[in-house]
Amino acid sequence: MSVDVARAYQLAWRLGRRTPGVVVRALTVVGADVAWWRHGAGVRRLELNLGRVRPELDARALRRLSRAGMRSYMRYYGEAFTLRGLRPEQLAARVRVEGMENVRPHLDEGRQVLLVLGHMGNWDLAGAWSTVHIAPVTTVVERLQPEELFAEFLAFRESLGLRIIPLTGGGDVFRQLVRVARTGPGLLPLLADRDLTAKGLEVDLFGHRARVAAGPAALAVATGAPLVPASVTYERLRRGRRRAAGGPWGVVIRFFPQVEVADEVPRADRVVTLTQGWVDVLAEQIHAHPQDWHMLQRVFVDDLDPALDAARRAGSTPVSPVDAGSPDAVDAGLAP
Repeated sequence: MSVDVARAYQLAWRLGRRTPGVVVRALTVVGADVAWWRHGAGVRRLELNLGRVRPELDARALRRLSRAGMRSYMRYYGEAFTLRGLRPEQLAARVRVEGMENVRPHLDEGRQVLLVLGHMGNWDLAGAWSTVHIAPVTTVVERLQPEELFAEFLAFRESLGLRIIPLTGGGDVFRQLVRVARTGPGLLPLLADRDLTAKGLEVDLFGHRARVAAGPAALAVATGAPLVPASVTYERLRRGRRRAAGGPWGVVIRFFPQVEVADEVPRADRVVTLTQGWVDVLAEQIHAHPQDWHMLQRVFVDDLDPALDAARRAGSTPVSPVDAGSPDAVDAGLAP
């Protein structure tokens, strides 16, 4: 049976705002549990990734963790389909911030802050809140196929107040980001914990080699903009905040100290050093909140198909939407 994916998303966004939150949450839990029970390729990949994050877990504990992971993943979708219907006070109540002192001085100096994130929690909610309460937000999105699906996601994120730069089809994206990074104040968040363009860097992640995006570090080196790791994780809301938020879940945005590199490090090595620096910070957050790491794709080098990976890195095989993952992907695998 053929499914019109773009039409399905369009329908979900239209109905999501009119559907009671308790119903949406129940549907996402059921959908997550059904997907987890079926144990398809995405769930199996999630478990393999989580097994590297938490190697001490036995098979039963890992299955429990993957179930929590699928619920977190589907929660993101439920919130995405209802986010445009939130009142300002509900949006404000759903977000808590730690580490603002790591970004506020840069913004007060009129600088753009490069935020490097992983696929954790609800980054759309974080972006919508940040553009209202901190500074204007600009980010990069993957151009999805069919074009109608990309248009739906573009309209969704622009409706949240985000400025969007398409990864492909809109000119030289790195040059556009260089121009943005040299303006300010503002936030430039880039999801970078997997390599979408086959031009990424290999780093150490939980004692294994992994491929991540080189774009954030390359942009920081090219422009001098501060590179600040950030994470977005879920937390349960209680009492007054839960009532104000109109739901039981919120997110915590954590901003960490700027990743810096010593002056004596050669310029050619700075991108690698900066990248490993932010990866180390992100790994700590993933280990602390593994259920919120929405990584249902291959990220560790040992899991890659050698022939396919070689072809992609040679530029002869494009990255398909299936390999790219779900349509929520916003990736920073940019090359200068």
